[in-house]
Amino acid sequence: MEITIGGVSLIFLILAVVFVFKTINVVPQQHAWVVERLGKYHSTLGPGLNIVVPFIDRIAYKHSLKEIPLDVPPQVCITRDNTQLQVDGILYFQITDAMRASYGSSNYIAAITQLAQTTLRSVIGKMELDKTFEERDHINTTIVNAIDESAANWGVKVLRYEIKDLTPPKEILHAMQAQITAEREKRALIAASEGRKQEQINIATGEREAAIARSEGEQQASINLAQGQATAIVALAQANAEALRQVGAAIREPGGADAVNLKVAEQYVEAFGQLAKANNSIIVPANMGDMSGLIATAMQVVKTQK
Repeated sequence: MEITIGGVSLIFLILAVVFVFKTINVVPQQHAWVVERLGKYHSTLGPGLNIVVPFIDRIAYKHSLKEIPLDVPPQVCITRDNTQLQVDGILYFQITDAMRASYGSSNYIAAITQLAQTTLRSVIGKMELDKTFEERDHINTTIVNAIDESAANWGVKVLRYEIKDLTPPKEILHAMQAQITAEREKRALIAASEGRKQEQINIATGEREAAIARSEGEQQASINLAQGQATAIVALAQANAEALRQVGAAIREPGGADAVNLKVAEQYVEAFGQLAKANNSIIVPANMGDMSGLIATAMQVVKTQK
């Protein structure tokens, strides 16, 4: 009898433990659990300690509210200029409504993936090949806006879409590489010609400035020379005038006339001596004894000049 009571107690203990475990549920942070009561949606459990009715309520779905990256499989798209382009991208989304994520779609991940692929094909089909490489931001924004509008019914918020790779066919890729090489060579030739042009301009400018500097230097030298010569002439004229003034003053002084007579006589004799040296014939005065007459004549000339 005691064994029977002990077995029953053990059974009740086990049932109590199971009841407690079924009643108490701890939801982790950034998670949401959907509770169904008798097969019907009842509530959404948030992070922390939650109590449910065992055997009546059950945890039907468990969702993570974190940002989730979704790798969209590569696909071949046709551009506006009929060029095949393989596009590979990644989609980032977050569950905002656990109830809609549970019942809005049978598989919201597959639905988002398919919608991203179809939207991408539509966007790429409206663009030319060259524009697809330049308009990545436009493509990403367009896809996010298109998916987010539909995903709202599934309790999902599409955050962003990023293109990982754009791969054109090998023939197109080789043609693009050849075009890029030609453009680079063209830019190199243009840069070289611009360099030569600038070099010629610099040389011509330097020669012009040097010629201007030389002409300005020659002009200044001529001006300085003319000014020097004018200054010398003025100084010489002033010296001659001063000498004449001093001679005149000396003549007016006592004995000055006698000194002038003596000086004139000396120069007269010296002049005849120089004539005798410069010519083969000898020149003598008509009257060698009449020296006083010669001096008187010279003095008369001096008085006339005065």
